[in-house]
This record gives sequence, structure tokens and C-alpha cells, in this order.
Amino acid sequence: MQILIQVVSSKGRSLRDAIRTHPRLNEHNLRVTEHQKPGRPHGWCKVHSRSPDRHGAINLEWDANTSILLCRVVTRGKGRPNLIIGDFVDFLLRHFPKRIQAICIIPRP
Repeated sequence: MQILIQVVSSKGRSLRDAIRTHPRLNEHNLRVTEHQKPGRPHGWCKVHSRSPDRHGAINLEWDANTSILLCRVVTRGKGRPNLIIGDFVDFLLRHFPKRIQAICIIPRP
């Protein structure tokens, strides 16, 4: 299953970079496993859960022109994405409440 989360934010620093370098990401059972290599276009990073009962990954991509963070939540097999999505949305709303203008969650079968 794949789910798209669009996070509309105010103008400013890349929200993807802010998430990737945030010192309290671990407190929300999340960790960055991969991120953009220097010299490559299009910034991205991959976030996994640190908890064994949460499956899947969240691929983050920042669009600076529109100030939208595109998050693709990908699970395999019977993995249900609700727990990792809950951890991620909780993290966003707790640490970036003034930047976030809207969060849209779009399921894709």
C-alpha cells in the first residue's frame, strides 16, 4: 500500500532538512535512514520507524517553489501504515505548528 501525505507549509527553510536534522526525531520513534547525496538534484530523505510494531518507510521530498513537503508512505505485504503515519504527523504538529498550513493524506491502492 502507498499513501501520499502533502504538507503545505509557510515559506522558508526546507521542511525536509528541518525534519532530517531535528534533534528530537528519535523521541517520536522515527529515524532517517538515507538522505540526498551531495551533488545530486532534488532533495529527498527516507524515514523509518524505530519501533518493531511499525512497518514501512516515509520518503520525503521538498518542493521549494510551492513550499510543499511530499511524503510517500510505503508498506509491503500486510504492513499497515497507520502507526508510522500517526508518529510522523504527531512529530510535525508538535515541532512545526507555526510552519504547517495544511496536511492532506491521500490513499493510493
